[in-house]
Amino acid sequence: MIPSLQSFSFSSGLLFMSVSVCFSKLVCKESQSGPSYESVQAVFDLQPFRPVVNLSSPTITNLSFTLYAVLGVNEKAQILTTFLWLRLFWHNEFLEWDPDECQGVTRISLPVKELWTPDIIVYEFVDDDVSQACPYVYVNHTGHIRWDRMLRLVSACNLEIFSFPFDVQNCTFTFGSYMHTIRDVRLSPALSFSEMSRNSKKYLEASGEWELVDIVGESSILQFGIDEWDIITFWVVIRRSPVLYVVNLLIPSSFLMLIDILSFYLPPHSVDRASFKMTLILGYTVFLLIMNDLLPSTANGTPIIGIYFSVCLALMVISLLETVIITNVLHHSSMKYQKIPNWVRVVILKHIANLICYRWPEDVRLPDKTQEDKPESPNGTTGPWVVQPVNQGPDRHTACNGAYQTISVPELQQICQYLRDLRSHLISMQKENELQDQWCHVGYVLDHLLFRIYLLLITCYAMVIITMWCIWISQS
Repeated sequence: MIPSLQSFSFSSGLLFMSVSVCFSKLVCKESQSGPSYESVQAVFDLQPFRPVVNLSSPTITNLSFTLYAVLGVNEKAQILTTFLWLRLFWHNEFLEWDPDECQGVTRISLPVKELWTPDIIVYEFVDDDVSQACPYVYVNHTGHIRWDRMLRLVSACNLEIFSFPFDVQNCTFTFGSYMHTIRDVRLSPALSFSEMSRNSKKYLEASGEWELVDIVGESSILQFGIDEWDIITFWVVIRRSPVLYVVNLLIPSSFLMLIDILSFYLPPHSVDRASFKMTLILGYTVFLLIMNDLLPSTANGTPIIGIYFSVCLALMVISLLETVIITNVLHHSSMKYQKIPNWVRVVILKHIANLICYRWPEDVRLPDKTQEDKPESPNGTTGPWVVQPVNQGPDRHTACNGAYQTISVPELQQICQYLRDLRSHLISMQKENELQDQWCHVGYVLDHLLFRIYLLLITCYAMVIITMWCIWISQS
């Protein structure tokens, strides 16, 4: 029975104190400027109670904030870290006094831990606030309290990175009471949303990557079961500054692609173009490994810039395959000394060459099918070969350097055979050179054709990428 009596007496004392405070203003002594310590201490003793005379009337809480800095964006974890200047206003009906009786004092500061404070939180928070706490509040003589606090907010946000580095993020901050329903606490904005946005743009400390586009919001009621809560939803729209990524990612990649395009102007028959392109692909691979740390990554998808780099690498591999094909045409086919097939002559050297406006050198003679099909003579030549009869005598006189010498018939036959072999070898070499030149021009025509197709692919791809980025930038 004794504990019950003690609790009853304590409750009665609090009730009596609350009634005495509720129906009287704070006392100001003549020797003090402002409310007396005793009267303020009586209000501190009522800290657990909501500061209203009639508990059926809700406490009106006004809220505003200024976005001071965007500390970081974690795309993989879908987390936004910001720094806010938060300001709360509410009315404490127990903290009222007459300025005329208190030497004109209209505002005092009191420790916030000694007063009742509304439990306003951000519903999207995912981590504790580690910012420095403000220990005091300002109290007006009418009982209105202003609490300025710094808030390092780590909140969940649905980040869209497909248009990186030209992406615009729209994150939501939902402020509301954690426990008190609309019967106890009503929440409303202290400033208009346009004023909050304007103040944030004025005081925002840019982190070098993000800039504030706008802050919009609305007040609504959250209903869960039979209970309802007042909430204010803010949409913070921030835009990434793309200059850093354009300079460090897009421009170097464009330079490497330009070098790959210019490598087609290297003569394929005299320069090892394939080695040059392999070195270029190796350099681009190293570039992709370096820039991998700068690219955001999420489980939801890949940014378009990652697709852009992958396609650029694929185009370089295609250009290398084109070089391999041309090298095979220029060397492998010509080393076999094969005749150019008729379909190659018609399709490549005639139609494709005319289609791409390939200009033939003046000293080039196109292969003629009638000349290639002309039968050869038995001695290995294409023209007639007449052997003059020789005397069957023991010897024959011939002139050599103006003097007559005697040459036997076997020696003469050896000389004639040597001359026939020499002429056959010269004709064979001439034929090989003509075949090699013809295959070279087949390779040149194919090289010009594939180069134009490669340019067309790169142009279409660049136009698609630029158009998509321009659309996203205009929409943002």
